[in-house]
Amino acid sequence: MNDFYNDNGNNSYDYGSYSYSPQSPVKRKHSTGVVILSALLAAVIGASAGITSLLTYTRLKGEGSSDSGNTTTKNVNISVDENADSIAEAVYEKAADSVVGIRTTTSVISFFGGNQAATGEGSGVVYSEDGYIITNYHVVEEAVKSTTSSKIEVFVGDINSKSYEASVVGYNISSDLAVLKISANNLKAVEIADSSGLKVGQPAVTIGAPGGLEFMDSVTYGIISGLDRVVSASSSVSLIQTDAAINPGNSGGALLDITGKLIGINSSKIVAEEFEGMGFAIPSNKVVEVVKNIISKENSPEPYIGITVSEKYTSQVLSYYGYPAGAVVLSVYEGSPAAEAGIKRGDIITEFNGKKISEYNLLNDYLKECDPGQTVAMKVYRGGRTYDVNITITADSSSK
Repeated sequence: MNDFYNDNGNNSYDYGSYSYSPQSPVKRKHSTGVVILSALLAAVIGASAGITSLLTYTRLKGEGSSDSGNTTTKNVNISVDENADSIAEAVYEKAADSVVGIRTTTSVISFFGGNQAATGEGSGVVYSEDGYIITNYHVVEEAVKSTTSSKIEVFVGDINSKSYEASVVGYNISSDLAVLKISANNLKAVEIADSSGLKVGQPAVTIGAPGGLEFMDSVTYGIISGLDRVVSASSSVSLIQTDAAINPGNSGGALLDITGKLIGINSSKIVAEEFEGMGFAIPSNKVVEVVKNIISKENSPEPYIGITVSEKYTSQVLSYYGYPAGAVVLSVYEGSPAAEAGIKRGDIITEFNGKKISEYNLLNDYLKECDPGQTVAMKVYRGGRTYDVNITITADSSSK
């Protein structure tokens, strides 16, 4: 039994409070000058609204002048659609054409021994005008793994529009991202924002196909509930948390800011497996990093063993607690080479392919020196003993 990694679950969070004190209405007398001024202001506002319709929101900040109660406001304009009545509507008008529907069809053996077609549906985002599409790996996983016939279709517009057969350019399992390619031009590529500037509490809009292609282009609206969320069993990256509804079928769809720019790729898999009523998305900066790497190394698969490693346990911390230096396993992916080799959460990998791991980040460096298909020896510390383990490396990012 693995007794090293002990999460006591006693994390505490300090949330701010909001109070409201209702007061009895007070009748006030208004002077003639005030009434005239109000009428003039109404006329000016009405005239301005007739010229243009820009949606704005006010963001409260903790800094400001002393005479404003330490609060300043910032207006953000969305000149997306003059006739839009809400942020969600304006964002939809700008970005909906950049979100696509995806259907996978694979051949499986039925209960009676024959073959039958199994389908899956999800969402995707147009990365480039010439047909590169971003989605989640788990959306196309069955088609990628299929040893028989499989097909991936991309629907641009709606379910009744023309579909394009897609090929898998590559995928990254640990980030739950995949890149598809369709033979199409002049697609509307999504605009991508810098996710490092996101703030908790700012509005967020999702576009996708919750429940399947029948509900393509569905929009939900909410806020960013948290940043840098680590869901260790499902993702190797820090995620965006949102209260905007993300359901099966939304996977691979877009999480957008109020200017209609992509800030994340939604993943309903994380919601379904770990949480209820909480949506998560892969930040756009990570998405761009992975997608560029997949496209540039289309025919160069990366080695993969299927674990995430804790950055908390440096060699100094491990030494303080009386443990050997190494890489502490934070999570193990189901069906991965590490899982098949018996690696468990809390194990300390002290040696990999004959090289000592004096610091946790060295494991990734040593792994990159290996090739998919290669079997290497590891030393693993668990429960006061060191074990010898052989592990066969597979491909993390690969082309179909």
